[in-house]
Amino acid sequence: MTGKTITRANLAEVVSDTVGLSRAEAADLVGQVIREMSDAIVAGESVKLSGFGVFTVRHKTERVGRNPKTGEVVPIGPRRSLTFSASPLLKSRINGDIPKPRPRRRRKGPLVLAQAATE
Repeated sequence: MTGKTITRANLAEVVSDTVGLSRAEAADLVGQVIREMSDAIVAGESVKLSGFGVFTVRHKTERVGRNPKTGEVVPIGPRRSLTFSASPLLKSRINGDIPKPRPRRRRKGPLVLAQAATE
């Protein structure tokens, strides 16, 4: 699968095959998800996809840059930049590691009641 790019059409096809929607409905669903994520990012919100990563908007201040060819000083205006931080699960999958399972929480209430009822 090296060199392959996942497209919106590929995602819609997978959704169609997995969920059983028509291709048009799946394409509409994928489009709605992407629009919702884009709208949130444009509004300055973070978008977190559990097990995948977080998309955040960084605010960069104005700074001075130089043209490397001429050495001329050029002002670079303030702007917003999109960043992505991969989740630890995604990072471990990329590196071929098997992620450690998260410890499960113990429920104290039902276990104590169940033990008391059997005694």
